[in-house]
Amino acid sequence: MTWTWFGAKSIGTSHLKEGTHCDDFGSCIQVGGEFGKVLVIAVSDGAGSARYSAIGARITSCIFAKNAARFVKSNPHLRDLSTDIIKEWIDEIRDGIASSALRHEATHRDFAATLVGCLIGDDFAVFCHVGDGAAVYRTEEDGDWIVASWPAQGEYASTTYFVTDSPEARSRIIVVDQKISEVAVFTDGIEQLVLNFSTRSAFTPFFDRMFNPIKGTIGGRDRKLSRDLANLLDGPSVCDKTDDDKTLILAKRIQ
Repeated sequence: MTWTWFGAKSIGTSHLKEGTHCDDFGSCIQVGGEFGKVLVIAVSDGAGSARYSAIGARITSCIFAKNAARFVKSNPHLRDLSTDIIKEWIDEIRDGIASSALRHEATHRDFAATLVGCLIGDDFAVFCHVGDGAAVYRTEEDGDWIVASWPAQGEYASTTYFVTDSPEARSRIIVVDQKISEVAVFTDGIEQLVLNFSTRSAFTPFFDRMFNPIKGTIGGRDRKLSRDLANLLDGPSVCDKTDDDKTLILAKRIQ
């Protein structure tokens, strides 16, 4: 079992107008362990109002991916991954942010970021979600796209939750006891384009179209499709509908 994937991030047009940077970050790796290969994906969106949001997103994504890889390499079964273990990973993310805040003489809130992460094995998967953004997947048994966890809205309109929230992050852990064949993980910049909020479902035509080009490709990262995706996210068909930063990673299981 192996995976092929492609992904890209794109700075929002509102950030370009303001002369600021992209606050998103994403990671995707395939890790081999005792129970086979596991796909690990993590994306993070730094809060637009946070001074060091881009650093917070990078710390969040990288520490989640690092801990996931370490778990896969040192445990006999992916099913041994518990909610408590994932919460320890989030605590380590918070510790990493605290260390960076100390170096920058800043507050934890200055690094506020969301998290959508997953570990997908042969017939079992775990998703972790803090804040907005989402992951959608399709199993071999069912042709429908399923939203693993819906984007969370905070106490006020246009707000959400972050890994830096006090006293602890509001994390959601979702277990899928099935064989996932395709998965897409994204930040909130493209939510309105790929999710149907009236029915709380995935917008099937978008994901069907995005996954069609990766049929028959080899394993690992597809660099050409990644470049094509970056051009799409930077293009008018997307930017005319959203001015926010955007990160999208798509992966397909191949044999």
